[in-house]
Amino acid sequence: MSRIGNKAITIPAGVEVTIAEGNEVTVKGPKGTLTRQFNPNLGIQLDGEVLTVTRPNEQKHTKQLHGTTRALLNNMVEGVTNEFTKDLELVGIGFRAAVSGKKLTLNVGYSHPIEFEIEEGLKVECPSATDIKVTGIDKQRVGEFAANVRAVRKPEPYKGKGIRYKGEHVRRKEGKTAGKK
Repeated sequence: MSRIGNKAITIPAGVEVTIAEGNEVTVKGPKGTLTRQFNPNLGIQLDGEVLTVTRPNEQKHTKQLHGTTRALLNNMVEGVTNEFTKDLELVGIGFRAAVSGKKLTLNVGYSHPIEFEIEEGLKVECPSATDIKVTGIDKQRVGEFAANVRAVRKPEPYKGKGIRYKGEHVRRKEGKTAGKK
């Protein structure tokens, strides 16, 4: 029994959902439009303002797809109503971030600046030199872009320097001088 898959999704006012041939679902809302193709074996029904996902059998693979499909549909509906956001912070002396046009430039202790091309549909802001805010309607693309930026310089455990998510706890280690007496 899939607890997530069996939950119904309520469609808020101002959001329009259309289900095309072959389980292609388009969600249109005030922030934008998302389209995604889902497995044709699952049943996706729209009854007024309620969206439900049903599965044809009790096989393990079908049960897994059931919960995943429902979660993806819910994220699409949530994304077009209120966007998803990931906040990153740079910790380290001389670490800076800046946005110019469609490029995010990071100076994080390498001999050269690292540049990222900002994808269409994402909004990247730098409220300060050490903060980065990634915003968009597609949860997967927002998370992937933030993870790629973080991968440039992951937080290290000795000094805590690096790029981390806001509120992320970095487990600190003692240096080798701590063991000497």
